[in-house]
Amino acid sequence: MKLGYVNLPGRGETDQFLAALAERLLSRGTRLAGTIQTNSERNCTHHCDMDLRVLPDGPVVRINQDLGPEATGCRLDAGALEEAVLAVSVRLDEAELLIVNKFGRHEAEGRGFRHLMADALALGLPVIVGVNMQNMSAFMAYAGDMAQLLPADPDRVLNWLSSANDVAAQ
Repeated sequence: MKLGYVNLPGRGETDQFLAALAERLLSRGTRLAGTIQTNSERNCTHHCDMDLRVLPDGPVVRINQDLGPEATGCRLDAGALEEAVLAVSVRLDEAELLIVNKFGRHEAEGRGFRHLMADALALGLPVIVGVNMQNMSAFMAYAGDMAQLLPADPDRVLNWLSSANDVAAQ
């Protein structure tokens, strides 16, 4: 079982890295399941819109709620996140790899993509997930010694995948 995670320091860097990696794998014909996230800046607020693209070809699900420009609480739309989880789950049996944009608070609390990641690993699929520092301890408690930090180098990640199950060796 292969569980790799990416943790890049800058805002949006993990999302961008995973999106570029997914596009590279798709261009090689790799059968992907999972999500990649795109953040779009909004006028008049420091918040952004968060959209998940379900791999390989959509739909795109907006996972944030607009709570107004002064809102400070959680903006995640849990129902929309679960919609994305369901859309990914029906594609898992045909996939060679699961990419999850983020192990976030919902996953840390036992929801979101947490169970789907375990299902993919049980099927023998490698899993790559983005993890930020805020949720790192919860992710490590979940993953134990299975998790491997992946470098921010697509070629090295492809080599890691290749050693997992020949996904990237095409």
